[in-house]
Amino acid sequence: MKLQSVRGTKDILPEESPRWQHCEALFRRVAALYGFQEIRIPVFEVTELFARGMGETTDVVSKEMYTFLDMGKDSLTLRPEATAGIVRAAIEHTLIEKNPVARLWYCGAMFRQERPQKGRYRQFHQFDAELLGAATPEADAEILAFAYQIVRELGIASFEVRLNSLGNTPSRLRYKDLLLEHFRPVRHQLSQDSQNRLERNPMRILDSKQPEDAEFVRSAPLLTDALDDESRAYFDNVQTLLSALGIPFTIDPRLVRGLDYYCHTAFELVTTRLGSQNALGGGGRYDGLFEQLGGKPTPGVGFALGIERLLLLMEEEGKLPQTTTATDVYIVALDAASRERGTQLAFQLRGCGVRVMTDVLARSFKAQMRDADRTGAALVVIIGEHERERNVCIVKTMANGEQQEYPLDAAKTLAALVQSTNAPHQPSNSIEHTLNTGM
Repeated sequence: MKLQSVRGTKDILPEESPRWQHCEALFRRVAALYGFQEIRIPVFEVTELFARGMGETTDVVSKEMYTFLDMGKDSLTLRPEATAGIVRAAIEHTLIEKNPVARLWYCGAMFRQERPQKGRYRQFHQFDAELLGAATPEADAEILAFAYQIVRELGIASFEVRLNSLGNTPSRLRYKDLLLEHFRPVRHQLSQDSQNRLERNPMRILDSKQPEDAEFVRSAPLLTDALDDESRAYFDNVQTLLSALGIPFTIDPRLVRGLDYYCHTAFELVTTRLGSQNALGGGGRYDGLFEQLGGKPTPGVGFALGIERLLLLMEEEGKLPQTTTATDVYIVALDAASRERGTQLAFQLRGCGVRVMTDVLARSFKAQMRDADRTGAALVVIIGEHERERNVCIVKTMANGEQQEYPLDAAKTLAALVQSTNAPHQPSNSIEHTLNTGM
């Protein structure tokens, strides 16, 4: 039986990889502009980290995590998100004690066992950024500006920023009371999941996608109705800063985070062009997470962007980067001795930073020339018995067909020629002329 990839996973093939590399390079460049440094966290953590960090009532923890026992019978989980792992690392390595503000970013795979669909996989990839140690509206505005700049610099136009305030602790407690008053009278009409959440964390009901909950969620009180003066002032400051930066946003009073450590700013970047999977990413402030994970009280704010969804939207808008050849020089060898000499030259050129391909199938001259055209090589170096005896090679510029002899032992000269050559040609039928004429 032929084995296939696991449902909900996807192979990223060579022709797709340049798109991912484009995004990753942009993430790294923009992160540097904002003073963020890369952190690399483990793919799996102790299960308790996510149970405490995300909450046992969440769908992710209760239904979607990939959890297993290792040989020591410890419960481990493939990370469903990056924030908890980054905060754990910050606590473990006392990053805030070393620097009062830590700006950290991470890019990698996450794992959730949910129903696969367009833009949603069981192994998916995120870019994540966390600003730790600052409890100010300026930090919230900076983290949102960071996310906004990434999406804009990817060339994406059809998205919007949705913004809300979760308020401070007194405001959220007041809001929970309002939700209990709203949902308790209709408890038995709610889905079983929402009934289970009602007393433990009624804000989680607002995230429900169950049809029996929809009407009651729509008519629920808004969190903005429960904000106190301090929370309103904080939210006003965030809006003022975003407006000063020229970042457009829409207030969405239904945008909430159901975990106790979330507070103040919450935001999402959404699009209308990907169907039900409309969220490109989102973030917000989580000033209680450090304490939840056993650390000292430390404020934090961050965001995550889904790379698969960014790429889908870039494709939808025609903004995917044009892929270019990975070959500068293709070495065509006409006999066994020439193949050996060509292999030596290829090694020398690669040592000079030149991207070189050789024929490893001992094919005919015509087959090698076709392969050189397929790779889009800018230059073809041809070595045969006649050239080898004179210690030269023929260098053919594929863009215009011009040919010139160069010494076989002048790798640096050839490397310099590559640098001065125009952009690599695009493969075309013009190769047939070379095949028919011999060179």
